Amino acid sequence: MMTDASTTTPGPATARRAGGRDGRRALRATPMTSFPTLVREIPVYNLVPDEAVELIHDESMKILEEVGCEFRDDEAIAMWKAAGASVSGTRVRIDRALLMSLIATVPSEFTLNARNPERTVQVGGRNQVFVPMYGAPYVRDLDNVRRYGSLEDLNNFHKLAYMLPALHSSSSICVEPMEIAVPKRHLHIIHSALTYSDKPYMGIVTSKERAEDVMKMSGIVFGEDYVKDNTVVVSITNCNSPLVWDATMLDAMKVYAAHNQPVICAPFALCGASTPASAVGAVAQVNAEALAGVAFTQLIRAGSPVIYGQFMVAVDMKSGAPMGGTPEAAQMMYLMGQLARRYNLPWRTSGFHVGSKLNDAQAGYESNMLMHAAILSGANYIWHVAGWLEAGLCCDYSKFVTDAEQLVGWYKYASGVSFTDFKEAMAAVREVGPQGHFLGTQHTLEHFEKAFFSPSIMDFNSFEQWSAEGAKDHATRGRDKARLMLQNYEPPKLDEGIAEGLRDFIAKREEVLPDTVS
Repeated sequence: MMTDASTTTPGPATARRAGGRDGRRALRATPMTSFPTLVREIPVYNLVPDEAVELIHDESMKILEEVGCEFRDDEAIAMWKAAGASVSGTRVRIDRALLMSLIATVPSEFTLNARNPERTVQVGGRNQVFVPMYGAPYVRDLDNVRRYGSLEDLNNFHKLAYMLPALHSSSSICVEPMEIAVPKRHLHIIHSALTYSDKPYMGIVTSKERAEDVMKMSGIVFGEDYVKDNTVVVSITNCNSPLVWDATMLDAMKVYAAHNQPVICAPFALCGASTPASAVGAVAQVNAEALAGVAFTQLIRAGSPVIYGQFMVAVDMKSGAPMGGTPEAAQMMYLMGQLARRYNLPWRTSGFHVGSKLNDAQAGYESNMLMHAAILSGANYIWHVAGWLEAGLCCDYSKFVTDAEQLVGWYKYASGVSFTDFKEAMAAVREVGPQGHFLGTQHTLEHFEKAFFSPSIMDFNSFEQWSAEGAKDHATRGRDKARLMLQNYEPPKLDEGIAEGLRDFIAKREEVLPDTVS
């Protein structure tokens, strides 16, 4: 576990505004309920024996030693040469001894600091955190209409993420604000995440300059000195399977790792298209790709936090479309979990990434298949757990809140069985005896509110009661809940000096950034 200053609360930055300095000192929790880091109290499930894990590991090492991985960036190539790797053009072949020595410097656990210290979480070890979806161009809105996303939608999803207790993060690009010019869009995405929520958030990786802007905005909120060493933002970098790390992702890695900020090294693999049509074969390739990325971060800054990861979905061989909640996707999660434990790395997977177009039965089946695997495989950073539809093309208001309600159940599931009141429960049996009931016992009165998972969106009423209340289906009830939550939203505290600093930064950057991508 990291033992640096990341366990402290954000400190004041050098700033012109006294309000900003005082505001950082005065940051405190709001009354909003938020679950702490989930510490898993149930065992992980090992799908295959250790010998099978070693077989996959050995083949991954052979891929990197014999085939190699492309690093399409001159600076990265120079760094690999200096480290002793075999380099030919942009192809890097990495000896397993070198690879494993670099991976060994990654912390097995780290603290991810939130601007409200009470929302700070731990990543790695037995810890599991839930993070909503990222990257959708479309939204299914409160009127059940599918359309392009807007900044208002993004603000709304960050508000919901802040209010939903089982979500440990606000992510960042839950939905793309499509009306904002692409070169300026990242500024408003990060502003939304930092303003409408006080939970951890995610960065932008689409260019070096945008990553640098994220760090500058983070410095305004946390303090410039603080973000040089303390982890405040997680970012996703994807290997282009098969076996290519491109300049854009490598540039983002260089910015974040240099600041000690965790990056997720996660190949984006369409199994059967960008990997072999084999679950085990895909895992061997993706493992090699992910480890090459993890090792590169340690060339940038040894000891910087990294999250080993994957995004692996099978391709429908009839249509070529990615499929979400399949048994193979679950099996590959279990295998990646076993590999992560072998390397002692924190790791990421996806929870509710589904192919369904609606918040319907198919979405539920897919979500359950994957979330069971995510929990039992021991994943630490479980992403895409709220809102995801259409293989990530659409973020749905209804699914966002219904997923988050299910996370409360998963949180309790993974927390294990408690025996704290077992003696009292047995005393209640003796008190009631045969043919009685427990509704009025002292034990029931003291425990009924927390004894069982009690969802508010799911409906367990009789058919008659359900009909009398409008015969609403699950998706409709989810939209109703989202609408009500947004009506009652109250923003987390943010010092006005800090808020003004963010607005000033955005205004100055927008003056120099173009309106279109060149």
